[in-house]
Amino acid sequence: MTGARIPTDSGQFQLYLYQNNIDKKEHLALIMGDITGQQEVLVRIHSECFTGDVLGSLRCDCGQQLSLAMQLIADEGTGIIIYLRQEGRGIGLLNKLHAYNLQDMGHDTVDANLRLGYPVDARDYTIAALILQDLNVSKLRLLTNNPSKIESLQQLGLTVTARVSLQAKVHQDNAVYLATKMKRMRHLLNLESDQVNLNSEVLSLPEALVPGSPVAGRPFVTLSYAQSLNGAITIRRGEPMAISNAESRTMTHKLRANHDAIMVGIDTVLVDNPSLTVREVVGQNPQPIILDSRLRFPLEAKLLQNKTLFPWIASTEQAKLSHQHALEAAGARVLRLPANLDGQVSLAALLSRLYEMGFNSVMVEGGARVITSLLAARLVDRLVVTVAPLLMGGLNAVGTLAQPNSHEFPRLHNPHHQWLGNNMVIFGDVTWSEE
Repeated sequence: MTGARIPTDSGQFQLYLYQNNIDKKEHLALIMGDITGQQEVLVRIHSECFTGDVLGSLRCDCGQQLSLAMQLIADEGTGIIIYLRQEGRGIGLLNKLHAYNLQDMGHDTVDANLRLGYPVDARDYTIAALILQDLNVSKLRLLTNNPSKIESLQQLGLTVTARVSLQAKVHQDNAVYLATKMKRMRHLLNLESDQVNLNSEVLSLPEALVPGSPVAGRPFVTLSYAQSLNGAITIRRGEPMAISNAESRTMTHKLRANHDAIMVGIDTVLVDNPSLTVREVVGQNPQPIILDSRLRFPLEAKLLQNKTLFPWIASTEQAKLSHQHALEAAGARVLRLPANLDGQVSLAALLSRLYEMGFNSVMVEGGARVITSLLAARLVDRLVVTVAPLLMGGLNAVGTLAQPNSHEFPRLHNPHHQWLGNNMVIFGDVTWSEE
């Protein structure tokens, strides 16, 4: 490596350039003080951001984080900033500019990357670990808000003894970006509700309805539907029927706005032709996910009319490729997934894929086959049932779950209820034990 003295407003650093034969890029280490023999060195691993670091762009917090990291290290007298050349969370400057244009069209930073065909975060920290190894640093305190970065470094053999927060200032240009990082990328930020411009209608959900953290490599799943007193969701399969009242529908839209994605089965699309938006509150629309094992999704569906948030359609390898091409030409995205023994999309595989793509919470609204399948597979974390004061025959929301005994049927842990007009909403966390 080659190094030189770099005086800055924060103090004097030594800048070292590292060349490697892994990604063929030139990475940097900015070091203050004598780190020889230091335990738990203060370290910032910073990914290149030309727009934020050099131009001072206000669209992100990168430039602020770099400056703050330099000042915190200067205050301590020793520390390291590793500057990795992986622009745009690893997708490069050109693609980052494309992502910016998508964000200006209404997509958040996560969806923009996904629509371009890239992971939410394509960064790799192997080079950073090798640089720290070269500097004889094995234990460190990490300047970051990103728990995934800590997890990656620990998998590479480093010991992160503490996380030191890097909280940037929140303003109009970066508020949605920061809120998205907190909500969809697990970043540990302390944002006030007025800073991220979230409507009070969305924030007024009871605490027991706010989605929890991802579970065992999949998003947190909230199952929500409306039924009659006798458990029916419609008179007969294939016929739409409005059951809940206006207050309950508003609550449902609040729930949608608090989740990253909303999932329904293809039968719901064919019968109800829903929009799956948050029309009745001010908030961010969740990503529509449609379970459609045989690709029956109609090209005239309302979901294809929303030009800023096209549906993602989960299908199997057996579905017609010609219809996939037609759907993709209309703006949809088709995910080919493994099938279960019944030839339907594997729900576990879909949820795992969504988690890998950056989704932390999914709200499911039906229909009956989807509701039953999720419960049978034990893939539901919270249940929200709106009960309307009417009796009718028809199709029940939950079919046979085929459990060996009553001790293993799903039940609500710590259940709550709330009256919305003449509708009762019952909700709680789902468990499969009697505790």
